[in-house]
Amino acid sequence: MTVFFRVTPSILIIAAVLAIAGCTSAPRLPAPPAPTGASVPARPDTGAQGAAQVRGKSRWVPVAWTDLPGFESDTLFEAWNAWLKSCERPGAVFAPLCGEVRRLSIATGDEQRAWMTSRLQPYRVETLQGQADGLLTSYYEPLLKASRLSGNGYAVPLYQPPAGLSGRKPWYTRQEIETLPEAQAALRGREIAWLADPIDAMSLHIQGSGRLLVTEADGGQRTVRVAFAGSNEQPFRSITQWLIEQGQGRMVAPWTESTKTWVAQNPQRLPQLLWSNPRYIFFREEALNERDAAYGPRGAQGVPLTPGRSIAVDRESIPYGTPVWLASRGAAADLQKLVMAQDTGSAIVGAVRADYFAGTGPQAGELASRVNQPLRLWVLWPK
Repeated sequence: MTVFFRVTPSILIIAAVLAIAGCTSAPRLPAPPAPTGASVPARPDTGAQGAAQVRGKSRWVPVAWTDLPGFESDTLFEAWNAWLKSCERPGAVFAPLCGEVRRLSIATGDEQRAWMTSRLQPYRVETLQGQADGLLTSYYEPLLKASRLSGNGYAVPLYQPPAGLSGRKPWYTRQEIETLPEAQAALRGREIAWLADPIDAMSLHIQGSGRLLVTEADGGQRTVRVAFAGSNEQPFRSITQWLIEQGQGRMVAPWTESTKTWVAQNPQRLPQLLWSNPRYIFFREEALNERDAAYGPRGAQGVPLTPGRSIAVDRESIPYGTPVWLASRGAAADLQKLVMAQDTGSAIVGAVRADYFAGTGPQAGELASRVNQPLRLWVLWPK
């Protein structure tokens, strides 16, 4: 889940979204006859229907399907995989459509588009003040080398939650966790694995989950996932912003690379840099089979994230499990596509705000670090 700001603890990207509580399952209704190429509506009236609605922090304004940039050219079958995941834990509004969504997973793009225009109404998402422009950032799932045992260069622990960690009650800060005997005693024996680089560990805290290539005690290796299991409930502070305040200036490389370069030049200030972000993340280990490897970690909706098709949102603006049309153009990416609102994050706040799940590993991380660009959103809601 996107915890960054989204958890996750810091980063220019974020990504992050940022992640988050799942939607409850609803009983599935009896399935209507399966649609075929001949029976799918040939594209009904695509004009705007209904009235504007206020949804928590956002205002939804009905629009015509022709207002959605790129709607005719998106490769919808890629998004359908994410929609099928949402149907594993649908909310009450979308549960009645899931039978049709499953049958349409083998339909053509034109058939899927025709079904969407028949069954859904697009709404432009705005702030309560009528602003339709917002911000898109991105997050990813790091892939890091780790060891079950400390030593041989592996000295940075990843912890399970301590006993007694509960609710929204603040626990020790990052500095206190690393320096106070009582905090260290509470975490003794809770180590999942050890990393070699504290900046990589911070990146994992910021993203909220990741994969570890772990060297076991017997020398064997395997890949596991570590997922968000709780935090110390301290405020998140951006390390990138802290570096800028120290006179580092604008950082153009991915923040991990830029920060590692700064640390190499200022090794004596590493603790100060790390402690500038008091938020600390605890993890749980999850097995990773071949099927799981194709997807990201579970987001706030409680379903695995789909690279390039899942976003983190403010759930007070867009409910989990909602199909969303996303349009964003910037130096990092030109995106006009169907995505699913399946996650959240502590920094993903407001009506027109989203964190784009880029995937797993270094390439996804490089993209995520560069996405910080204008955004427009349309929710696709049942008629």
